[in-house]
Amino acid sequence: MNTSFNSLKWLYPGMKVKRWISLAIAGVIVELLGFALYNHARPFDILALANRFWNWISNNTSMNLGEQRATLYIGTSLILIGIFIILFALSRLMQSVTTALTLGNTKDSLVDVIYRNRFLSQGARVVVIGGGTGLSTMLRGLKQYTSNIVAVVTVTDDGGSSGKLLKQLNILPPGDIRNCLVALADSEATMTDLFQYRFYGDGVGEGLRDHNFGNLLIAAMTGISGGDFEKAVRLTSRVLNIRGSVLPSTLHQVRLQGEMEDGSIIDGETNIVSSHMKIKKIRLFPFDIEPLEEVKEAIELADIIVIGPGSVYTSIIPNLLVKGIPEALQKAKAKKVYICNVMTQPGETDGFSASDHLRAIQCHTPNRIIDYMIVNTASPSLEMLNKYRKTGSVLVEPDTDRIRNMGVRPIPGNYINQTDVVRHDAVLLAEAIMRLLL
Repeated sequence: MNTSFNSLKWLYPGMKVKRWISLAIAGVIVELLGFALYNHARPFDILALANRFWNWISNNTSMNLGEQRATLYIGTSLILIGIFIILFALSRLMQSVTTALTLGNTKDSLVDVIYRNRFLSQGARVVVIGGGTGLSTMLRGLKQYTSNIVAVVTVTDDGGSSGKLLKQLNILPPGDIRNCLVALADSEATMTDLFQYRFYGDGVGEGLRDHNFGNLLIAAMTGISGGDFEKAVRLTSRVLNIRGSVLPSTLHQVRLQGEMEDGSIIDGETNIVSSHMKIKKIRLFPFDIEPLEEVKEAIELADIIVIGPGSVYTSIIPNLLVKGIPEALQKAKAKKVYICNVMTQPGETDGFSASDHLRAIQCHTPNRIIDYMIVNTASPSLEMLNKYRKTGSVLVEPDTDRIRNMGVRPIPGNYINQTDVVRHDAVLLAEAIMRLLL
């Protein structure tokens, strides 16, 4: 049954298949007309040959068709069966050719390959802005609707493997970019697992410990690209055969500075998050950096722009502090939607409601850049809430009335996927985003 429904993809708009089917039908009609004219000029009754063949079968077997109506039904059935056999054989032939051309590296059917390359390539132009695991989760859902995705990712991470590569090789931190590349990948599970593999354990030397293979590959690509980080990301995108593109919000090396509630200044993302003081303001140093031209162009051409989900102070706001991005967002004709986090983040958004997340963004941008806000109203199990409470994290209060009073339209609903952690459901988020385009 699934195979039958899958075959209907051939008829989807933009597949560029129906036109060739129509042309083939026209060719059959022309051919039949040619046979008719040929037969008129030099009579050759092919049906007479078929009748003689059938009479031979009847005479040499016990088959007897009886009434003319039965003959008509059987003949029609054989015609339909013959058409089905021809189409089935052609489909298998095309599948065999496709498999051979891709060296057997794909398990997808021919219709799925064309669906990705034709139909999804004509999908909505979506720009997503953020970083962290929340952004990569959402991308997994969006890529089922379109391959015209541009992910604009923060480059302020200074911890873990990314932080080490930043210090040792003087390259932009690749961690958040790697996660987005993997989320958009069409590659098989083995390749994805390889990119996410982290070196750890007693047998791993200090040089490799805590490094991620995907991060190391991007670092190597940067080396062979002559230090061009943007080119390295493009090359890595080809390795993973991603749907869409991933761009750093800027190619300049920057670090976060946090102004805390007591007036003190803390340098670096890791130090800001680990501080027990409440964040008052976030800024970039240096502050006058420019974004990539491709980022501003993508924002200008977008059909919809999605901000988040992710850590509001360390994954989302840093992108909005890059000179030129908030101005581009304000001018963009696309609908702009912010996805609020499900749970508060210890050391960053303690006690925050949904409207507090929105207010934090609005305080860091000169103009209103958000039209809609997706807010989760579902509650995880009591067991999961107690588990998170032990780490200092609680469910974000969906105060939709305050959001509405701030000039933003809330879109409340159940958007969570509860497993061993509480996070957004990629499919539910993608559905909510795509509905805004209707």
